Amino acid sequence: MRLGSNYHFLTGLIELKKPQILFMFKPVLKLASIVIVAGIVIAVIMDLLVMPFYTNYNEGVTVPDVTKLSLEKAGENLEETGLRYEILERRAHSAYPANFIIDQEPAAKSIVKPNRKVYLTVNTDVTPQTVVPNVVNMSLRNAEIQLENHGLSVGTRSYETSRFRNTILRQSVAPGDTVSRGTVVNLAVSDGLGSRIVTVPRVEGLRLSEAQQQLINAGLRVDEITFRPARDTLPNTILEIQPDEEELPEGQGVTLIVSERFDAVEEIESGAIVDDSVNVNNNPPQENEP
Repeated sequence: MRLGSNYHFLTGLIELKKPQILFMFKPVLKLASIVIVAGIVIAVIMDLLVMPFYTNYNEGVTVPDVTKLSLEKAGENLEETGLRYEILERRAHSAYPANFIIDQEPAAKSIVKPNRKVYLTVNTDVTPQTVVPNVVNMSLRNAEIQLENHGLSVGTRSYETSRFRNTILRQSVAPGDTVSRGTVVNLAVSDGLGSRIVTVPRVEGLRLSEAQQQLINAGLRVDEITFRPARDTLPNTILEIQPDEEELPEGQGVTLIVSERFDAVEEIESGAIVDDSVNVNNNPPQENEP
């Protein structure tokens, strides 16, 4: 049955006249034409617009080195390269003239995309001012960050006895003062000692080196050594310890009084010595004396 039906369909199609066949396939031809035209349009758009944009998007630009140049010259160099720029910071630097570039970001020779913005640090002939933050009781790390964020430099870090380790005890520049950026601030930092009480070893009569070692082993510091003449004691023997306490906080400093030769007298430079032993009675010689 299926074979017979297909035969009759083909026979009827052949019997149709040519205009009738074209009328039946006209929608199909129209659709095919639309597809072909659309494909051509898409190809043209890809070739003229999309591909150039894609190529430029992946194209890299080498950042020129504009440090040590004037701001005007640096801007010209960046714009000629296809880059933009912005002044990030103005900072005083004695090695550069005013309005010269101190630093740049991204760095020279970096590969960036076209139209990228380069941030510039420009030298100024007027030293910028800043207010000193209060970093007392902060941790050492946080204090350093706060000072650097205000344009200040962290100087020496001296350690002192206190319970809370790495906590700021004092700062060399008072909080709230207005100073030049770059000013150095020294910090006194807690060493974390002093949280327990230790027994002070009896070091009187010991040699200096032995006494120092015993005090260090006990958790104390020797802050000062003072020498005192002593008749019946060998030199470098401990005479006294200050403060004279049986117990002290761990890490506290002490002073040692140490013996030295009793007859040790410091030589003092002087001028010529006048010997006036002659005529000690201050009697002028007589004319008849030989």
